[in-house]
Amino acid sequence: MKNPMRMQELNNARIWGKTLSVDTDSCKHKPVYFGVININVEEKTIGSVDVWRCAICKKKFCEEKQLGIEELADLVGMPNIDSDAKWAVTVCKLQKGKYRWKLVKLKENGEIKHECLDENVVSLKTKDFKVDDNNHWSFLIDDHVNKVVEI
Repeated sequence: MKNPMRMQELNNARIWGKTLSVDTDSCKHKPVYFGVININVEEKTIGSVDVWRCAICKKKFCEEKQLGIEELADLVGMPNIDSDAKWAVTVCKLQKGKYRWKLVKLKENGEIKHECLDENVVSLKTKDFKVDDNNHWSFLIDDHVNKVVEI
């Protein structure tokens, strides 16, 4: 008789025709390192975003690291994100020489607060999980894991 389960199938979420699913809100997360995104200006790394993923429910967590910035980031540790939001990086085009970037949580259609030039806080509209503004742009973390993004 042939064994219906091979060793490679033990980690498969689909076993014996039943799909196993875990509610990301009630999960007792077990984050494991998933990857990194390096943020570059003129081919020089100025920061990175570490990406962690729960081994149980696959939810992602992100941590911002800006080189040369000694103050703590707004989001420290493994911050939670709403199920209707995605991790992204916003970039301010108004900064001359050193672009100011920030790890943010974007909703499909919404608004975020951004600290711009001279510590002036502005509201940025989002559309389709992207910043919809002439002086700012964004990219989704999911699309750039283990890559370099030139800003």
